[in-house]
Amino acid sequence: MLPAIAIEQKQKGKPVAKMPPLDPALIGPMEALSAKYFPGVPVIPAMSTGATDGLHLSAVDIPTYGVPGAWGDPDGNGAHGLDERLEVRSVYVGRDYLFDLVKALAQ
Repeated sequence: MLPAIAIEQKQKGKPVAKMPPLDPALIGPMEALSAKYFPGVPVIPAMSTGATDGLHLSAVDIPTYGVPGAWGDPDGNGAHGLDERLEVRSVYVGRDYLFDLVKALAQ
C-alpha cells in the first residue's frame, strides 16, 4: 500500500509585487555611472510589467533590481517580434555600463 501524500499550494495566483528599498549604496553608483555613460539622463525607478523572477523574490523579502544597460528606441525596438533590434553602439555602451556597475557594487 502506498503512503498517502497530500500536496497543497500555499499561495493561490501570483504574489503581489513589492518595490524594493532604494538603497543609496546601490542607487549612488547607478547615478554616477549613468552620468558618465548617458549624460543628462536621470535615473528613475520603474517596475517592469513583464515576466521576471523579481515578482517571486520580492514576495519573500529578497529585494530585486533590474538595471538595463541598453539604450532603446521609443518604438520598443521591435521587442519580441521578428524585427527585434538594438543599435550596435547601444550594445557596447550598455555592456561597459553594466560591467562598471558590477565592479562598483562588488567593492
